[in-house]
Amino acid sequence: MEVDTTAWSGEGTFTLALIDRLKTVDELTALKVEDAPTTRSDADYNFISNEIFVTFRTVERPEPGRRFAFLPPKRVSEKALTMERLAKILDESEGIGAADYLDDGMIQYLKAERIIPPYQTRGYKLVELVRIYEAGTARRS
Repeated sequence: MEVDTTAWSGEGTFTLALIDRLKTVDELTALKVEDAPTTRSDADYNFISNEIFVTFRTVERPEPGRRFAFLPPKRVSEKALTMERLAKILDESEGIGAADYLDDGMIQYLKAERIIPPYQTRGYKLVELVRIYEAGTARRS
């Protein structure tokens, strides 16, 4: 598994939990994590937005030729995993759970928690948005 976190600031405990779980999925060959441009901070809240790009392993399988021809079978490459099956794997993982949004091109999680640092009377709200895309597909806007 090739993991690239050079474009990620390292913020987000849920993002880190997702990365740790994705590293154990055998059908993935590469993982890239980036900070999204929507990350912002204010006095009352922190909004962390991260994007994870995954590359699926490809498997080759024989596809038979015509029935009565003497053609050898063709080799067809297909992905070993789909976004829907990846979402199901993550859903069954402890500490991650079901995605907040899922379609055939993206898995999205939105987590929020209240943080009260020691020696302070007022806390802040931490909102973490994580989107998982398949690498090599067109970027959404």
